[in-house]
Amino acid sequence: MGDLEVNRLGFGAMRITGDGIWGPPNDRDEALRVLRRAVELDVQLIDTADSYGPNVSEELIAEALHPYPEGVVIATKGGLTRTGPGQWPRDGRPEHLREACEGSLRRLRVDQIDLYQLHSPDDDVPYEESVGALVELKDEGKIARIGVSNVNSDQLAAARGLTEVVSVQNRFNLSDRSNEDVLATCTDDGLAFLPWFPLGSGTPAAVASEIADDRGVNAHQVAIAWLLARPDVIPIIGATRAEQLEPSLAAAALELTDQDLQRLDQVSAVEQGYPYDFAPQSGRPERRLA
Repeated sequence: MGDLEVNRLGFGAMRITGDGIWGPPNDRDEALRVLRRAVELDVQLIDTADSYGPNVSEELIAEALHPYPEGVVIATKGGLTRTGPGQWPRDGRPEHLREACEGSLRRLRVDQIDLYQLHSPDDDVPYEESVGALVELKDEGKIARIGVSNVNSDQLAAARGLTEVVSVQNRFNLSDRSNEDVLATCTDDGLAFLPWFPLGSGTPAAVASEIADDRGVNAHQVAIAWLLARPDVIPIIGATRAEQLEPSLAAAALELTDQDLQRLDQVSAVEQGYPYDFAPQSGRPERRLA
């Protein structure tokens, strides 16, 4: 992101909260250990949102990592509210986004947020008004860079017409490629693409398992390596226990052959459901985020 460089795998701090992404985690000490272990393993991008908990994820990140080590980037999001476990109403009103951003600043214990992302378009608010609120916050120095999340191509274009957008965070994985057009725009224009839900749901495609067996790795590592083979992609992985991190991060060292990639590219894309309703409505190099 311009002057900012991060390694090619980020950590998503959504699931360090309680069941339904609601309330505190069952094991607070383990949640803190996961965050610290991620940084120990050279994860530089920590992705969160004010709605995770709500507020809980940001508070845990500050408790575990503040003062933040040099090179660690904290990205957060605003634009969703919480009315209960598994419930995610949208709120893209400028006044709400300002309140959300200022709350994130306090919880993360920073004067400026490295990357602030609009979590999801709100059908009841013109998208330009929501993005415009982030532009004002950037002009005031409260956020350094603007990203968008859960957008279609038209919404991305609208946001870019108002400000520099440095990243897009949409759902994308081996079996769910519904955001291929958005990813193509990011690739063409050098925007960072942060796929959430990178492993999809259930068991990876059979071909991923076959490749994994041949390589002596697991199918999830193959699925992550397939994402990493695409330029400008920074998969966001999650974990609830520290020991879950190393296998996923090891995927960064897995080199797939051209034949492997061709076989994976031919996997039939199957639309996969996700339990939370904020999906869009419609030696690897470091990735420079602008």
